[in-house]
Amino acid sequence: MSFRSPDPWHPLILDDVRGAQKMLSGVARVTAMEGSRYLSSLVGAPVHLKCENLQRTGSFKLRGAYVRIAGLRPEQRAAGVVAASAGNHAQGVALASALLGVHATVFMPVGAPLPKVAATRDYGADVRLHGQVVDETLAAAEEYADETGAVFIHPFDHPDIIAGQGTVGLEILEQCPEVRTIVVGIGGGGLAAGIGLAVKSVRPDVKVIGVQAEGAAAYPPSLAVGHPVSIDAPTTMADGIKVGRPGDVPFRIIQEYVDEVRTVSEDALSTALLLCLERAKLVVEPAGVSPVAALLSDPKSFRGPVVAVLSGGNVDPLVLQRILRHGMAAGGRYLSLRLRVTDRPGVLANLLGVLSAVDANVLDVGHVRTDPRLGLTEVEVELHLETKGPEHCAEVEAALREAGYVVTAG
Repeated sequence: MSFRSPDPWHPLILDDVRGAQKMLSGVARVTAMEGSRYLSSLVGAPVHLKCENLQRTGSFKLRGAYVRIAGLRPEQRAAGVVAASAGNHAQGVALASALLGVHATVFMPVGAPLPKVAATRDYGADVRLHGQVVDETLAAAEEYADETGAVFIHPFDHPDIIAGQGTVGLEILEQCPEVRTIVVGIGGGGLAAGIGLAVKSVRPDVKVIGVQAEGAAAYPPSLAVGHPVSIDAPTTMADGIKVGRPGDVPFRIIQEYVDEVRTVSEDALSTALLLCLERAKLVVEPAGVSPVAALLSDPKSFRGPVVAVLSGGNVDPLVLQRILRHGMAAGGRYLSLRLRVTDRPGVLANLLGVLSAVDANVLDVGHVRTDPRLGLTEVEVELHLETKGPEHCAEVEAALREAGYVVTAG
């Protein structure tokens, strides 16, 4: 792909994204667009899911990484590339480098999920585990670039990366020409910037809405003051969008082309992940379901037809297990209770009988006998129950109280 200027920080235009689309032909998949009947019923208009979770490497990141590395000069390719990532960007850089015959070194945190480390190695990258947090990993990668001359591939703060991610927007317009609103998650901003620029350049009438996790929302305050600002200690289950400061390049584009940035709660994220799994039969990571979380949080505020971009599906199975349990609890389908009973034979059987009578499925039972707050003959029982929704939860608690148990939250 030949950009118009040798300056890597030149302003992007639609032709750059179209050039990236040509470059990615036969490399990145044109991912499926799936309708969601459930979300459509909530919104009152058609809702489609753009399934980048089904992209090669499991996320949209291959697009930008390939365009960035393919645009390197021969001497830069010979020096190799280096990246720092806990997951999706690592895999995108690894596969893109392998396809282009470029040596890739990827620094990952020591605690990175083993499936992501293994996948990055399998794509051909030299993986080096360094640091406990991504900032330490990033510093190590930059030091390696300075020492070796390898080209550092930033996950979002470069025009080539944004041009590659913008091809998702062009595909949306081709697959759903009647679209009126596109909802996309925002971390550093590369994907939202690319989609916003591509879509608004062709269809300025289409609304582009970005979504961030409440605990990692650096864009709203940054947009309010007109420049990127950092937030302290971003916290969210959505690692893919847990970025403490917007990228300089995507920020300028988002300022111009993205209509609005909303935030969503952790409960909304886990509920959205559960919804995608159960209703759409799609495994999506927490960052990838942020647009669905926004739709669930305020469905009537979106003008349809709506396209929600599922940006990735790389979620560690152990993390998925915890999130699903959180999502079930948020949806009133998982109930944790504590109650005190007399420590004598038959008491637990009676308790389980009450739960059986109201059709509550017991997942786990725990006992505490050594708490100084307990009486000499008392035991505290902790229950984890699968229920059928908020009304059923209330029914279960009412039945226990009616049977004489003192119930507290788990």
